[in-house]
Amino acid sequence: MELKDKLAKIASYTLIGAAALPIVSCREKVEEKKMNILFIMCDDHSYQTISAYDNRYISTPNIDRIAGDGVKFVNSFVANSLSGPSRACMLTGKHSHTNGFTDNTRSFDGSQQTFPKLLQKSGYETAVIGKWHLVTDPTGFDHWDILIGQGDYYNPTFINNGEKVQRKGYATNITTDLAIEWLDNGRDKQKPFCLLLHHKAPHRTWMPDTCDFKLFSDKEFALPENFYDNYEGRIAAAAQEMSIVKDMDLVYDLKLADKENEIHSNENLEKIGRHMYSNMDAAQKAAWDAHYDAVIADFKKQGLTGKALDEWKFRQYMRDYLRVITSIDRNVGRVLDYLKESGLEDNTLVVYTSDQGFYMGEHGWFDKRFMYEESFRTPLLMRLPGGAKGEAAELVQNIDYAATFLDVAGVDIPQDIQGVSLLPLLKGEKSIEGRDAIYYHFFEYPAEHMVKKHYGVRTDRYKLIHFYDDIDAWELYDLEKDPSEMNNIYGKEGTEAITAELKKRLVELQKEYGEEEYIAQ
Repeated sequence: MELKDKLAKIASYTLIGAAALPIVSCREKVEEKKMNILFIMCDDHSYQTISAYDNRYISTPNIDRIAGDGVKFVNSFVANSLSGPSRACMLTGKHSHTNGFTDNTRSFDGSQQTFPKLLQKSGYETAVIGKWHLVTDPTGFDHWDILIGQGDYYNPTFINNGEKVQRKGYATNITTDLAIEWLDNGRDKQKPFCLLLHHKAPHRTWMPDTCDFKLFSDKEFALPENFYDNYEGRIAAAAQEMSIVKDMDLVYDLKLADKENEIHSNENLEKIGRHMYSNMDAAQKAAWDAHYDAVIADFKKQGLTGKALDEWKFRQYMRDYLRVITSIDRNVGRVLDYLKESGLEDNTLVVYTSDQGFYMGEHGWFDKRFMYEESFRTPLLMRLPGGAKGEAAELVQNIDYAATFLDVAGVDIPQDIQGVSLLPLLKGEKSIEGRDAIYYHFFEYPAEHMVKKHYGVRTDRYKLIHFYDDIDAWELYDLEKDPSEMNNIYGKEGTEAITAELKKRLVELQKEYGEEEYIAQ
């Protein structure tokens, strides 16, 4: 707490220190215009598929514009790699146990303190447009226009300030249209704004826009080196149900709903998969069928089995996922262009992130949940007008967003917020000295994908994880020597000192964040 208070005070002084000094003359007294905040977030966007981070798979020139003109955080992580809980952490600046939304069976308590409420009280106009996924209605927003639950890719139904309305088109385009419309005509332009522009994409089942169907059709993707991971020494990893080989559904995920009804898969998922484009209009269905009927015919002709089938599934997954990312990048470009053309670019903090990371075949997986790097790590790009450019290597977490936005707005950061402001990093200063570790806790089990409950601590080099509940297993990784986390060295000779040090730090963080009940005995 003492460190956080100190950092908040330093950051606050950096932002408004000039106003605190004696005024020498009337001419020096200038009213500073409040900074606008545009917070763009996608659902399940892996850092591996943003070319500012990794150019193996796709080029994302518009998202990269934010990185090129701002700060790319290369050690950015979440507190709980699951959509609803992650969003609750961002809104409150608190870990899941503290904000009460530990897993997706919960409903968000909208009466609690959030950064939009605090900004609203300080004179900001606030809005959330797109995916909400917190069950209860948004609070703390002057305007909200949100998808119902996960939302649909095609012709989705929104709840516009309490009223349901179906809109024709593709969700990523519609969400962007609504955001630009609000910026242009819906807000009070005498006030600073904070807009949460939250896309459904690229959430499962990765349904592309009709104009993007042909993209990547001929592109091959190298399998991750650990695609055929056997999970030796990692019993929790072996128990999951998120394998591309075993759990990715041919009909639901890979869109092989053949009209001859010859391809079958999981009964429940197949039923959904055979009807999931029922929401489309005639033109959308025609474009869909023109593309996927050919894919289905080719799949049947090949008669794939064994590893050939496994690798076909991986390629098909990658192609659809990247098509969806292409639409996101195109729409990010639309918003950035609007900011520039409307004169807002020079006074708007632009943030791009995801609610968590995602597996692109690493360990043979799709989805998230684990504290392993691909789902724990998340992209985070921030462009502050007049601020720093480059990379920030400090350990940051999504509980830091609330404090950062408040600091940018010149609003006092409440003592109970558990994150710290990243504003000094955006200004090129080193302000998180003392944060040598971050804490993670995943609660949702038993549930979809069957990832065991676990918590852990990560430093710049090591990661210690404890899987608990119906299991009691520890894992330790040296990320410098083993970045793919294939070799669990917990209990191995020579690791006694680092294990003791990490367990001590883990307990300190559990006490700091009020999770003493989970301290391992």
